[in-house]
Amino acid sequence: MAMTLADTLVASWYGAGRSPWWTWPLAVLYGAIVRIRGMLYRHGLLHSEKLPVPVIVVGNITAGGTGKTPLTLALVDALRARGRKPGVVSRGYGGSLREPTLLGDTPDPAQVGDEPCLIRASGAAVAIGRDRPAAAKLLLDAGCDVLIADDGLQHYRLARDLEICVIDGARRFGNGHLLPVGPLREPLARLEDVDFRICNGETAATGEILMQLAGGVARALLGSREQDLAVFAGKRAHAVAAIGNPQRFFDSLRAHGIELIEHPFPDHHAFAAADLRFEDDLPVLMTSKDAVKCRGFVQPHWWSVPVRAVLPDSFFDAVYERIGGDAG
Repeated sequence: MAMTLADTLVASWYGAGRSPWWTWPLAVLYGAIVRIRGMLYRHGLLHSEKLPVPVIVVGNITAGGTGKTPLTLALVDALRARGRKPGVVSRGYGGSLREPTLLGDTPDPAQVGDEPCLIRASGAAVAIGRDRPAAAKLLLDAGCDVLIADDGLQHYRLARDLEICVIDGARRFGNGHLLPVGPLREPLARLEDVDFRICNGETAATGEILMQLAGGVARALLGSREQDLAVFAGKRAHAVAAIGNPQRFFDSLRAHGIELIEHPFPDHHAFAAADLRFEDDLPVLMTSKDAVKCRGFVQPHWWSVPVRAVLPDSFFDAVYERIGGDAG
């Protein structure tokens, strides 16, 4: 399969290859825009809207997935358990809707994006919109007393009380350069400003909190069957992933002894039935984020593999205290 431009760039970011020459002037321009934009917000020339409830931002400083959504779901559960009423605001990347929208019980991923659908399926209140302050106000009207902005670190229009940066523990920051020479959305110095640095991996660096993604079951997309991944050990299966780092998903399945046929897709890919027509009856394993986009043409041998973020309770206690503890 021929490499796309995106594949070439990612290989240069995280491998030994050199970035194409034309990316360097673009990175200089991008860096200037990032600095000027930050300066305008710091000096009040661009306005950040402050809401009457605490706002927690979850994001990263690299392009692609690092585990933000599992952390967002874990924060929702932890805050609920501590008596708060959290809601999640998201841009709704990949969806067609542009106006601020409060999601119902059965949202369409083609309209609102895959990640908001996954978060809404957990029972959390979710609002989407390019205008994040306007979307956030829909959550206030729904009775939420703390808001979590998913993938909101660079969206400064919404003022925040707490910033959490998620780091890919395996790929880290690649070659350390700004887009498109490297994977950085903002300079590494940005890490000094955030309140918590969460490392999604096996080990965390000094000053980081370790997060690991736990999962060991597969859930049928058709019906309510559930079984251990150990059932697939020693057998062949198709593995489908349209996430920022598909290899992480593939490696997690191989750790269970599954013989994989890998099918990586671009992040947020809008699946059609033809994408998953593999001309055999082998099981198809996919991420939960991808599963929400395949409900309309599901097959009996398709399975989702959910994961949950595991972090120390002390982290959730610290977040709870930093936003003011009990709202009542």
